[in-house]
Amino acid sequence: MTGPMTVDTHDNNDRTTLLVHAYVDGELDPANAIAIEQRIASEPALAAERARVEALRRALRERLPQEPAPAALREKVRRAAGLTRQRAQPTWMALAASLALAIFASSTGTWYAMQPPVGGSVPDAVIAGHLRALMAPQPADVASSDRHTVKPWFSGRIPLAPRVVDLVQDGFPLVGGRVDVVNRTPVPSLVYSRRQHLISLTAVPNASVGNRTSQTVQGYNMIAWTADGMTYWAVSDLNLQELEMFTRLFRAAPS
Repeated sequence: MTGPMTVDTHDNNDRTTLLVHAYVDGELDPANAIAIEQRIASEPALAAERARVEALRRALRERLPQEPAPAALREKVRRAAGLTRQRAQPTWMALAASLALAIFASSTGTWYAMQPPVGGSVPDAVIAGHLRALMAPQPADVASSDRHTVKPWFSGRIPLAPRVVDLVQDGFPLVGGRVDVVNRTPVPSLVYSRRQHLISLTAVPNASVGNRTSQTVQGYNMIAWTADGMTYWAVSDLNLQELEMFTRLFRAAPS
């Protein structure tokens, strides 16, 4: 007698992630697109994955020069995919775009896009951490919407755990947390989301920017403030008004 059938949750999660990627690329039929859109709206983890993929696509467009694919490469892709010369051009363009993204994400292109600009400033390091998170399989090392799970995770990994607040009722759900490196020092970064946008909030000790300052670095909005001996840097491609709303809510929320 055989035992009960088990479901591989990991495989299901992988399949759902691939569906999110296909949804972002516009490759799903209407029925599946509606189904995955409903799941994205109800599951913060899927919403965060959608935000990560869309932000990665924007980062690639902004940081890499637009160059046409060599004719030899195009022909190799066509032969490998079994495409005939009579197939419509959009099919080739969609395939080439997917191939280029896969090659970039798994090769030296990833290294190039994750490098901070020359200068070594704290804002540059914070931006670099945000870009690395966008290009990683997940934007957070610990993925959880529960602040009582995220805050203890930092214990033993960094000297001081960050302040973690719950802003889901305000439209900024917590996605998780990770450890970044700023000036060769491990620092905590929290990840929040706002619709299809991700917000990285990095806490840097022994740094001061005064009461509050905002700037735009490499096309990303940044807001920094100092509190309790820590400087917090919020960075996102979210518009400045909503990023300012996030910082006000974070600062005013009870710990």
